[in-house]
Amino acid sequence: MQMSDERRIDAPPEVVWAALLDPEVLKASVPGCEELTGSAEEGFEAVVVQKVGPVRAKFNGTVTVADMVEGESLTLTGEGKGGAAGFAKGAAKVRLAPDGDGTMLSYEVDAKVGGKLAQLGSRIIDGFARKMAESFFARFQEAVEGPEAGDAPAAQDEGAAATEAPKKGWFKRILGKA
Repeated sequence: MQMSDERRIDAPPEVVWAALLDPEVLKASVPGCEELTGSAEEGFEAVVVQKVGPVRAKFNGTVTVADMVEGESLTLTGEGKGGAAGFAKGAAKVRLAPDGDGTMLSYEVDAKVGGKLAQLGSRIIDGFARKMAESFFARFQEAVEGPEAGDAPAAQDEGAAATEAPKKGWFKRILGKA
């Protein structure tokens, strides 16, 4: 399955680039990611739990970063094994381009599955792969950009909201680029 898309991120290219290589940002961006360790130079190891159609599996896998052109492009390649459920592997070629005061992030994804997952049929697998890619890049964008106007929780809800999920834009604030 192949797909491509692009999205504008309201952060300078150097912030987006740093986020693509940060294990905490990647962990927050991968839906179902329970653990992600390692570095861009040595590769990452991940544990991801996903439900694809009727099949729920825990995938243990690796993610490597290749074809890096500093600040411009890279390829994220991942492979996970989910025991009896089968395997999933894929690659995302990511390109960054300045866009005014933000960054245009474009990506091309190629994903493959095998085992029980492959028996679900291409319609289910294609829809799941598309949803995962869209979710990853949407969560990545939220981690980098920060909250939209009107996204701030009401004063009485601040305590509850803080315990539910990391606040949007936390990566950009850490770098002092907010």
